Amino acid sequence: MADSAFLALVAVIALALAFDFTNGFHDTANAVATSVATRALDPRAAIIMATAFNFIGAFAGTAVAKTIGSGLVDDSTTTTGVVAAALVGAIVWNLITWNYGLPSSSSHALIGGLLGATLVASGVGSFKLDGIVNKVLLPMFASPVIGYFLALALVVALFWIFARAPRRPMTTVFRRLQILSAGFMAFSHGSNDAQKTMGILTLALIAAGTLAPGSDVPVWVIVAAATAISLGTAVGGWRIMHTMGHRVAKLEPVHGFAAQTTAGSVILVAAHFGMPVSTTHVITGAIMGVGSAHGVRGVRWGVARSILLGWLITIPFAGAVAAAAWFALHFIGLG
Repeated sequence: MADSAFLALVAVIALALAFDFTNGFHDTANAVATSVATRALDPRAAIIMATAFNFIGAFAGTAVAKTIGSGLVDDSTTTTGVVAAALVGAIVWNLITWNYGLPSSSSHALIGGLLGATLVASGVGSFKLDGIVNKVLLPMFASPVIGYFLALALVVALFWIFARAPRRPMTTVFRRLQILSAGFMAFSHGSNDAQKTMGILTLALIAAGTLAPGSDVPVWVIVAAATAISLGTAVGGWRIMHTMGHRVAKLEPVHGFAAQTTAGSVILVAAHFGMPVSTTHVITGAIMGVGSAHGVRGVRWGVARSILLGWLITIPFAGAVAAAAWFALHFIGLG
């Protein structure tokens, strides 16, 4: 490999790990916001737990990584410049939404960046439409809806089962159970989100010619992605945590337990089938579901609408930034 190609690959790897880091601090709220809001965990303990279980969850499989690495675009037309541009688009979107405390999807930012950069570099013919539709678009809309209704059903069932239980002991029990559900949520987050960086790193290695198409994800890539997302989680995303924990719905321990258990289950199943769903979408849908158990006024729909708007513009915005980044890299001879 020529020196310039090697340096380009190193730069892309650094960008990928930087994205993984921003994913960690951007999505910390997904795993711990409800636990902090209900006082099941203090913020420091919640962050430590999320960091540990994010790291462990990253080793749960590679199905999502394979979807990102070879299931969405033709890897034979992908260059290191395309991957770099995709990562720039995703990182810019993560930083913007973090600054405004908007819980958007890091996953869809990365996918949007990859599609946008690929579109301007080699055209729509390089898209794998079956993978985009079946692994991205359908799960993108279905997963938060499933999370909403399953969480609503679970919290209603819990209220029915414990209808005669004294309120104070019930709150204490679910506050303890929520520690377990927070760990489960953090594990599922790591199992899905860390794999996205594994996939983009694998795609970069294939584009650089250092890895054959269809190869398994290298062990060092798994370890690097797990470490980067965990370090990002350790930093914490406090602005988004406030939105998720306090502004969408008023939460008690039973609500937090139901939302985290539901969301963690949906995300883990999606990871098993190689679907890079948004942990943000799923947990937000679940929080809205448990809030709806108290009626329409149980959810602050104005906040929910602003979150929904962020969901809808994530892929096109990240794609547009990635396309602009690719043109800039191409102009200076690095595309």
